[in-house]
Amino acid sequence: MYKPLVKPLLFTLDAERAHHLVFDNLRRAARVPGTKALLRAMYDFRHPSLAREVFGLKFPNPVGLAAGFDKNAALTDELATLGFGFVEIGTVTPRPQPGNPQPRLFRLPQDEALVNRMGFNNEGAAAVAARLARRQNRQLIIGGNIGKNKDTPNERAAEDYVACFEALAQVVDYFVVNVSSPNTPNLRQLQEKRPLIELLQQVQARNLARPTPRPLLLKIAPDLTDSQLDDILEIARETQLSGLVATNTTISRDNLSTEPGYVASLGAGGLSGRPLRARATEVIRYLHQKSDGGLPIIGAGGIHSAADAQEKLAAGASLIQLYTGFIYEGPALVSRINRSLVRG
Repeated sequence: MYKPLVKPLLFTLDAERAHHLVFDNLRRAARVPGTKALLRAMYDFRHPSLAREVFGLKFPNPVGLAAGFDKNAALTDELATLGFGFVEIGTVTPRPQPGNPQPRLFRLPQDEALVNRMGFNNEGAAAVAARLARRQNRQLIIGGNIGKNKDTPNERAAEDYVACFEALAQVVDYFVVNVSSPNTPNLRQLQEKRPLIELLQQVQARNLARPTPRPLLLKIAPDLTDSQLDDILEIARETQLSGLVATNTTISRDNLSTEPGYVASLGAGGLSGRPLRARATEVIRYLHQKSDGGLPIIGAGGIHSAADAQEKLAAGASLIQLYTGFIYEGPALVSRINRSLVRG
């Protein structure tokens, strides 16, 4: 039903408005008795061979929902019915912030891509933590993607990441440090070796002081050079990271089918979707080979089919995440991927 009926209607609306409409309708539908069971029957495909144990956590299947879709952990119980093995919420900042001015989310249908410059719009760590503490489905693995507030200078960024960690440590299963979004001014400067080590060391110090430390991951951009990726691997070893998320959105606009003038008119933002597939896979393969397979990788970027998912896993990803492919292909994509993995 999604591609022939629902998607054409949603694509007549502004992209962000459509996103909120889907959220609202899924929330309302889930309140109707029997709806969650129906959604599970339609989309939640299970098989013992899909289970994965990665950085000490047991995932029922390797297909997750990437950060950015449910920024405020408002829909985790409902999303659990669609067959995801895990959901990553956020990006969460210490204080609430509205994000960048609208419009800030744009579709490129010819390329099956999105351009976004959301700017870490979220309700703040305290509100997100309180909502996660009330969730009903405790089996679903939740990742917490954390960032800094826009008005926090980079030299104090670690304070924001530590504050988010402290607020969410009791209610998420793993953390992802996000310094790779192109939509917060100067954020990507934190990917440089020295500031990134210092930031991660401060978060990790708080983490390792806990009775049960959480897996701590780093999300990286696809635009890094090989030498920068080598630095990331060195940083991961030095700061005892549990893994990497590869990759975030790209600032590149290469090889698009959409008319260049229209793309330019959209302005700045991160590009996601099919055009990112090859580069994201390339980054995953490089990191996997250079680390001798010793560092778990969550693969993201351009997964629109079961074949795309298989490609990421074959390149060395331990788990994968959907975002733009989920929007273009609909919820059945999760089941299609999982069924293909069982078939081999």
